[in-house]
Amino acid sequence: MDNFKKIRTVCRSCHGGCGVIVHVKNDKVIKVEGDPKSPISHGTMCSKGLAITQLVYHPDRIIYPMKKKGNNWQRISWEEALDTITKKFREVIKNYGPEAIIIGQGTGRDYESHFSRFGNLLGTPNLLTAGHMCYLSRVGASLITCGRHPVCDYVNNPKCIILWACNPLWTNPDEYKGVNFWHAYEKDAKLIVIDPRKGFLAKKADYWLQLRPGTDAALALGFFRVIIEEELYDKEFVTHFIHGWDDFVERVMKDYPLNRVEKITWIDQELIQNAARLYATTKPAGIHWGVPTEQNINCTDFTRTAIGLMAATGNLDVPGGNVFYQPPPVRRISEFSANSALPPEQKKKRLGGNQYKLADRMTIITPKCAWDAILNEKPYPVKAGYLVGTNPVVSRANANEVYKALENLDFLAVSDFFLTPTAELADIFLPAGTWLEQDHVSENWKYHGYIIARQKAVEIGECWQDHKIFMELGKKLGQKWWNNVEDSLNWLLEPSGITWDEFKKIGYLQGDMTYYKYKEKGFSTPTRKVELYSTILEKWGFDPLPKYKEIPESPISTPDLAKKYPYILNAGLRTPTYFHSENRMIPWLREIRPDPIVEIHPKTARKHEIREGDWVWIESPRGRVKQRAKLNSGIDPKVIVAEHGWWYPEVKSSDHGWKTSNINLLTDNSYESMDPVMGATNLRVLLCNIIRCEDE
Repeated sequence: MDNFKKIRTVCRSCHGGCGVIVHVKNDKVIKVEGDPKSPISHGTMCSKGLAITQLVYHPDRIIYPMKKKGNNWQRISWEEALDTITKKFREVIKNYGPEAIIIGQGTGRDYESHFSRFGNLLGTPNLLTAGHMCYLSRVGASLITCGRHPVCDYVNNPKCIILWACNPLWTNPDEYKGVNFWHAYEKDAKLIVIDPRKGFLAKKADYWLQLRPGTDAALALGFFRVIIEEELYDKEFVTHFIHGWDDFVERVMKDYPLNRVEKITWIDQELIQNAARLYATTKPAGIHWGVPTEQNINCTDFTRTAIGLMAATGNLDVPGGNVFYQPPPVRRISEFSANSALPPEQKKKRLGGNQYKLADRMTIITPKCAWDAILNEKPYPVKAGYLVGTNPVVSRANANEVYKALENLDFLAVSDFFLTPTAELADIFLPAGTWLEQDHVSENWKYHGYIIARQKAVEIGECWQDHKIFMELGKKLGQKWWNNVEDSLNWLLEPSGITWDEFKKIGYLQGDMTYYKYKEKGFSTPTRKVELYSTILEKWGFDPLPKYKEIPESPISTPDLAKKYPYILNAGLRTPTYFHSENRMIPWLREIRPDPIVEIHPKTARKHEIREGDWVWIESPRGRVKQRAKLNSGIDPKVIVAEHGWWYPEVKSSDHGWKTSNINLLTDNSYESMDPVMGATNLRVLLCNIIRCEDE
């Protein structure tokens, strides 16, 4: 008789959170489907989640530990793999100190708790994540502005929605699922879309604001100019709950007249006026913003200004506005991570910590500081690394420098599913379990008020879930951990009064939600108000008021360079098939998107004799790559929009063709281009030129 069962769990093929029912027959997953009982995704799934079986059972997936021997890989035991890493790390710690080891992860994969704890107990302050330019950057700016990360409250049906540089139907990012936005939109919400590219949602919008890439902070200040001039702000809230309003108004009125904002953003000032009026006068209203606003030099100031818009219009912590969801009563990552175990003298050694104060406060580093420490041994040598679920050779700016740095490490261990271009540089490879192969209290780091049970459905080969890898490697290094993953989850859940076994049956917990909390408690900032004038930034020696700063490499900042590279490169176009550098080996998904796409305006294409489907060289001062042309009249003729994350798993050499189409060979990670307090990398606003590939 066949052994068949259905298991309720939660997906993690992209940002995660979607409820899934897994069909298992004879210990093999045969199908996954959306769980209609999920409080977050309501039975919906995206293409990435639906294709998970093709990843789990892919013939190229590595399902046992390996070590590099010469230029080849050799299968080894877990014992040998962990002992090798332990020996190498102890040598580095003895000779250089624990700060000489970099611990890195990719876009959050729900092991942040165990990742941070491992690094802190190891004694290294150098945790390398995507957070300097993605999500943690907005969380950090939110903490110093209003005390907590505000999330658009789709559940209570905002009457006006601003989608600012995001496409929730394709990306389902972090707290958000596209289905919740769509339900709110279908209830006749007004829609404002701010995006350099006219996509599906821009065509649906009441107002589409086609801004010049990277000028989001200027546009937000332009919104404020309208709201201040026409007195569309909530006077009572401004009087009692905003710190620095008068100073902020003075700056806006002096520095951001609409004719200047129009010149900066390329958006007609009448359109700015109409959109700002709609947002300010339609209650409640929510702002949902995406990572392009964070991936440039104005990262922190945009977030602060956007939160100011929510606050000044009376849309902060109100139903249907931007709200502070309350978590269930469980231990948070900050408690689990054992940050207090990292000695103060080690915290002071965090790379870039003295310069990037906000990143330091979020306990992470910006990658450029790591590469410099490896290559130049300044301010001290970095000799070893452990990278988990990340492919920085493809996903980080200035890819040539990234490759050179990782190649120069004395020792590198990587945990992943496949031999990526980054994994090929490792000395030890550890086979990680997918979300179908793990137990975890999922979503514990997000700001949507839920935790969800992720239940193991199958075991594949010798793969371990990353939580277990951190724990077992940590024990080898003398760290204090629990006996097993389940015990650690019991500790996470302890404040709720339930165990992991009980939580699996319940499925999820939701925090108790209240609104208008500020009326009794104020905001969790030094002044107990929303700080448009930041007392924390002032204390750190930075400008306390938000502003717009021109991108260092742009037609305005570098006009001579623009003569050779006349187009603005907007890198990072999202697709519904790939999650950053993942999934290009998955047949269903690769069939949908077989080649990397660069979008070009038809007028620009004609100028360069480029036709639909032609291969095109994209060139910047840092190199060139090729992608396939797609003509799009919904972008400005001066803008080129390119996909990121491309490598070619089908290329069986050790480089896997990572230099062919990897847009991060063109991007810049110079200190001059980074956000001054967070260290956010500039990925979205660069100069480039294009030329048709004659040999294709």
